[in-house]
Amino acid sequence: MSVLILCHFALALFAAPLVRWCGTRAFLVLALPPAAATGWAATRWSTTAAGGADTTDWRWLPAYHVDCALRLDALSELMVLLAAGVGTLVLVYCASYFDDRSRQLGRFAGNLLAFAGAMLGLVLADDLVLLYIFWELTTVFSYLLIGQTSDHKRNRRSALQALTVTALGGLTMLVGLLLLGHEAGTYRISAILADPPPPSAALSTAIALILVGALSKSAIWPFSLWLPNAMAAPTPVSAYLHAAAMVKAGVYLVARLAPAFADVTPWRPLLLVLGSATMLLGGWRALRMHDLKLVLAYGTVSQLGFLTVLTGAGGHDTGLAATAMILGHALFKAPLFLVTGIVDHATGTRDLRGLSGLGRRLPAVCAVAVIAGASMAAVPPLLGFTAKEAAFQTLLDGSTGDRWALAATVLGSALTTAYTLRYLWGAFARKPGLPDTEAHRVPAAFLAPPAVLALACLVLGPGVPWLQGLLGTYAGQFPAPAHPYHLALWHGAGPALGLSAAAWAGGVLLFLAASPVARVGRRLALRSADLVFGRMLLALERTALQCTGLVQRGSLSVYLVTTMSVVLAGQTAVLVADEPWTGVPAPRLWDHPAQAAVALLTCAAALLCLRVRRRMKAVVFAGLTGYGTALLFVAQGAPDLALTQFCVETVSMIVFVLVLRRMPVRFEESFSRWRRLLRMPVALAGGAAVAVVVWIMAGHRRADSAGAAMVEETAHHGLKDVVATILVDLRAWDTMGESAVLAAAAIGVTSLIYLHRRTDAAEQPVLPLPGDHPHAGLRTAWRASRYESAGLPSGDEGAPERNWLAASATLAPERRSLVLEVVARLIFHPVLVLSVYLLLCAENLPGGGFVGGLTAGVAFIARYLAGGRHELADAVRFKPGLFTGLGLFLSTGVALGGLGEGTVLHGWTWHGHLPVWGDAHLSTAVFFDCGVYLLVLGVVLDIVRALGARIDRQIERAAPRPEAGPG
Repeated sequence: MSVLILCHFALALFAAPLVRWCGTRAFLVLALPPAAATGWAATRWSTTAAGGADTTDWRWLPAYHVDCALRLDALSELMVLLAAGVGTLVLVYCASYFDDRSRQLGRFAGNLLAFAGAMLGLVLADDLVLLYIFWELTTVFSYLLIGQTSDHKRNRRSALQALTVTALGGLTMLVGLLLLGHEAGTYRISAILADPPPPSAALSTAIALILVGALSKSAIWPFSLWLPNAMAAPTPVSAYLHAAAMVKAGVYLVARLAPAFADVTPWRPLLLVLGSATMLLGGWRALRMHDLKLVLAYGTVSQLGFLTVLTGAGGHDTGLAATAMILGHALFKAPLFLVTGIVDHATGTRDLRGLSGLGRRLPAVCAVAVIAGASMAAVPPLLGFTAKEAAFQTLLDGSTGDRWALAATVLGSALTTAYTLRYLWGAFARKPGLPDTEAHRVPAAFLAPPAVLALACLVLGPGVPWLQGLLGTYAGQFPAPAHPYHLALWHGAGPALGLSAAAWAGGVLLFLAASPVARVGRRLALRSADLVFGRMLLALERTALQCTGLVQRGSLSVYLVTTMSVVLAGQTAVLVADEPWTGVPAPRLWDHPAQAAVALLTCAAALLCLRVRRRMKAVVFAGLTGYGTALLFVAQGAPDLALTQFCVETVSMIVFVLVLRRMPVRFEESFSRWRRLLRMPVALAGGAAVAVVVWIMAGHRRADSAGAAMVEETAHHGLKDVVATILVDLRAWDTMGESAVLAAAAIGVTSLIYLHRRTDAAEQPVLPLPGDHPHAGLRTAWRASRYESAGLPSGDEGAPERNWLAASATLAPERRSLVLEVVARLIFHPVLVLSVYLLLCAENLPGGGFVGGLTAGVAFIARYLAGGRHELADAVRFKPGLFTGLGLFLSTGVALGGLGEGTVLHGWTWHGHLPVWGDAHLSTAVFFDCGVYLLVLGVVLDIVRALGARIDRQIERAAPRPEAGPG
């Protein structure tokens, strides 16, 4: 099972190149994973129909009782056949629906296949947390599919609306799932259903929250507004997501939990009332639509309400009818959506007011639509009739609430008949006064997928007893009545048949009275839910802007004072209330006089920062405090920390200097005396509070230090550097998280600089403008070209000169530093070698990937400072993002490689003998550290390019252009 799911995602990664190579024929290849899932599920039919189940269990978070557990039982079997089978046919349909010129087709294909994999995982999940993960994956992929044509505002808005409604419902459901797992003592769904927790207020709350998520996913009122707007998606998406897959997820969850929780408040009242209301409102709205897809969309909303009623009733017979209706709905609604796509493809329109005579021009298409539509209207001998007869009879035999729901479903069925006739008449009938619509020929391969589904409706109507074993197994989870219902095409002329006849008659009358119905509908129409949703979002945005304007004043000092005051108030309250200093040994001022001397110098540098008015001086003094901290680490005997601090401080100071080029020389912000008097106590109190808290935390240690165990573990592996071992092995999870945060921060900073693109593609010299001197092509922020230099005799420009750096010729003579160029040239390669040495020696000596990456970054910074941006471009031929991406990829790959032993980040060590090297060993921690090295190097290069080279270009463009010389 897990292999089938992974195959969907794996092949989805290669969808884009497949589409580029094979065109639309790639959809046939992409249909293989869902086809394999369909075949596998078909082979398990007899097992699941007999009450058996296939399971896969993988321990994930044992401390929290969370497992990667998959289970195929009767209900999952039905849903897998629908999700995978219909998904296969939709992918085959896409090969004819699209052409090779369709935009972003590779991305669409990958998203559609990945959605199929997520849906497969959802219906197979046997763990609440795993189910939620796949649940949200379907939400994300549906958002991408609905917004496929992202250059259209309607698509973007519809995708965002669907994401907002379903994601909020999903987050609400997550709280309910966690509550349910806590109450049950396990997150295993099969275990919860076998032994449900006793009724309680917490359980009722959990069920209510879970139902919010299920109802929002299945577009049940009041969450139904997103589904009709989602028709902005391509028709194959509507046929799959909104007929057989995504919208069925909520119904599936209700059906999955119903055997255990149907009697828990507020299960039945909530589902029966909202399901009945949705069926009536959706069917009534469908009668007023003119777009064929919208007719089907509101009809889908209505049918989902019907399914919610059946699954929510929570009985043996209604459960049997619900599963039959789930199957029937997918088999008649998906082909109708696919036929709509064919009509749109053949005629260029879906407006039923502009279509006429297609039944004669496209008879095969019309025949498929009539069969599927007849099944939707529950006309015998189709599957829809069998399922609806079962629904009517089982609700009639149920409780009082079931009978009230039956009345609503009969009215809803009349509306279903009416909008089915409206769809068939609007799409294929010849209309008076309207010429026949031109339509091109429909290939057989295009029509085959909907024809297969419609044929299934026709075959499974008389053959519905074949389904009794599988669907009856699911129904068997409920207490069985004395005379259980059995699926059959004909149960005789009874009340259920009479209700069906009443629904057909009512639907025909509603269809014939289309004009009066439309007038009544306009008069009864309430305010559009879509309009209400838009106004709610607008009100929320305005409120957010007002709140932001109130608290965000643009003053960094105000933010710092506010933050420090809040933190200080909390710390002070805790210290005063608990008095944690009792029993804490008095702190020692220093261990060695050298520490006191370094500390005094560091404090002096910090105080001098407060008095200077020039920004550069402030940066220098702030840097001295960092270097002083590094010296304290050295005095304390922490060379790894000292080395890292030195490197970080060096890079930080260079970044400061690069930024200061675009800022005024002096601080321009002035503070009044009372503001200084207010802020000084806050700053002093904040520093004192931090010192006191650190002292108390260190003195309150009761357990044994973990350091001894870490030293022992490091020595056990033949290593000496405990700090490096902690970073890349014992606490590698922390390092991975910090690396990801570092990469995200660097990308955010550089994106703000580049705005539209992060790559400095125009690393070529600035092209001369019209009227410029012919030698103006190499003007840079560091250069005044030859004709701009004053006082140089003619001919001196041609004197022989040694270029120590590749791009030194782009610098103006008066701005060049020969010493800096020579030093940069001489130290560049040794510093790179040093960075690699620091990377590889970290197991036994101070160093590591972080320090090595910073050291390599300093080497490239030296070349940039000596030769300008063109020198940096010559030194680094690859984009910095490549290093960052490779680093993340390598670290993540090492982490996932540990799954081979069942644990993420599990490490391996190889010991051997190399011919020249001698005895050697190699561990995965080294490769992990290499990933950190590349990531840090990429971050440094990205920042230097953004704050250095990019700002150089801005200075060049802002500089005044020289007058053209005389011709």
